[in-house]
Amino acid sequence: MTDPAHELAVFVTADAMFVSHRARIAELAARHRLPAMYGLTEHAVAGYVDRILKGARPADLPVEQPTKLEFVVNLKTARALGLAIPPAVLVRADRLIE
Repeated sequence: MTDPAHELAVFVTADAMFVSHRARIAELAARHRLPAMYGLTEHAVAGYVDRILKGARPADLPVEQPTKLEFVVNLKTARALGLAIPPAVLVRADRLIE
């Protein structure tokens, strides 16, 4: 029988609400030993979310599309969760966090 916790995962979309709670989401995922995937790598330090946090109205901002998509694998977290990341996934990663 497999561990039920390893049959679940968290996927966090690139949404302003989730960005503002990113530390808490990561903390809860780790506490409950759930693998997590995020829509943003650095959570838009100088982008759309930053403008909203500085007072811009979301309706006044243009819709923007990413110019670069990055696939990041956090090996440190995977090891802590007891997950083995297949080599086929690792070779596709743009960046590995040790």
